Amino acid sequence: MRIYIFLSLMCWAGSENKGPCLEFSQLSVKDSFRDLFNPQMEIFLILYTRKNPSCAEPLFEQDNSLSANFNTSKKTVWLIHGYRPMGSTPSWLRNFVRILLNQDMNIIIVDWNRGATTFLYSRAVKNTRKVAVSLSRYIQNLLKHGASLDSFHFIGVSLGAHISGFVGKIFQGQVGRITGLDPAGPQFSGKPSNGRLDYTDANFVDVIHTDTNGLGIKEPLGHIDFYPNGGKKQPGCPKSIFAGIEFIKCDHQRAVYLFMAALETSCNFISFPCHSYKDYKSGSCVDCDNFKEKSCPKLGYQTELWKDILKERIENRSLRTTVFLDTVQTNPFCTYYFVLSVIVLDKTMKDGYITFKLLNQLGMVEEPRLYEKNKLFYKRQEVKILAQFLNDVVNISSISLAYFQSSNQQCSKCKYTIRRLMLKSLTYPERPPLCIYNFVLEESREIVLSPNICTLTEI
Repeated sequence: MRIYIFLSLMCWAGSENKGPCLEFSQLSVKDSFRDLFNPQMEIFLILYTRKNPSCAEPLFEQDNSLSANFNTSKKTVWLIHGYRPMGSTPSWLRNFVRILLNQDMNIIIVDWNRGATTFLYSRAVKNTRKVAVSLSRYIQNLLKHGASLDSFHFIGVSLGAHISGFVGKIFQGQVGRITGLDPAGPQFSGKPSNGRLDYTDANFVDVIHTDTNGLGIKEPLGHIDFYPNGGKKQPGCPKSIFAGIEFIKCDHQRAVYLFMAALETSCNFISFPCHSYKDYKSGSCVDCDNFKEKSCPKLGYQTELWKDILKERIENRSLRTTVFLDTVQTNPFCTYYFVLSVIVLDKTMKDGYITFKLLNQLGMVEEPRLYEKNKLFYKRQEVKILAQFLNDVVNISSISLAYFQSSNQQCSKCKYTIRRLMLKSLTYPERPPLCIYNFVLEESREIVLSPNICTLTEI
């Protein structure tokens, strides 16, 4: 009996020393009302690591000592939320932490809810500078404990993206990386670089824009700026105001969910450098030759693989990199890109369009969305057609192909000699391209061809 009591007391003492799990500030609309008359500002730094994945603790103890679970030799992600007029916990927060912890790192949630929970958006905007100054003090303390600026990755959502930028400015752009997830547009659009997130705020800055005609910002801010679905209306988001709050926030928050999907799934969010979404949709931006062996940039954590070439483009040639991609409407939002390259031998095959379908070894047919219907075909010049599939197509057994003249004067007996047709996956560039050589297309007549792996001289 005495042993049982002793063990019970030990367990009780241990739980007392550990203390309760730290939670994100629980506020409500009432706090937004109170803020109208009595504005308040508080910041809490909530730490998660592999050692405490489900029970958060403060980054610093009451005596200002650093949490024992914080490892100064590991990467640190600072996750910063945006405007919270309703005071609620961000719906994506818990899942984001879970996904990030798939990697062994320190995760610090910057809880500035008491400062973001207000009906006065302009007040929340002013508070972003205050948050950055407060964070800089905590960061200085971390640096004294042996942490390094280069190991810090700030992921800022909406106003949180600009907070990240202001922190970066305080440290003269020496923080490792800033990812802006649909940085807030109102009161930041058109501002000079010192008044918003900018590529000079960190060693590497990547930005995802998903609501440029609403709550987000349109202008490029980073070393690379992603514009999924053109950066405006996102598929699957409500189009009517009668959908309520989802109509307002769905496009804005899609940047968060895309980044999470890129972290958690095997999807390669291949993106295409282009001057505009219009040019991208016309199929004018298929090549990523400027990115050499790394292929087209990918949205997500992998974007950092392109850091050196993206920084070189800005620093030496003043070239900002804007990239475009399309997604589907539901998580994980993946689509799959192929490019069909055609070299013709006939002068007569000039203005027309090619359609094609892929068949896998199981006989399943996948039909793509083609980004430009009409193409100008020139003798012995390679023409590239960008195609998007909703499903990945592997083990391709055959390609179904047809050619149609754009003009009304169609020629049912016309035949065109194709020197080479090449099909390459852009989503998975490591896959060997498939080729078909020296065949004839009859106008308006579909043929089915079996491709083989291209010879090295043709790739």
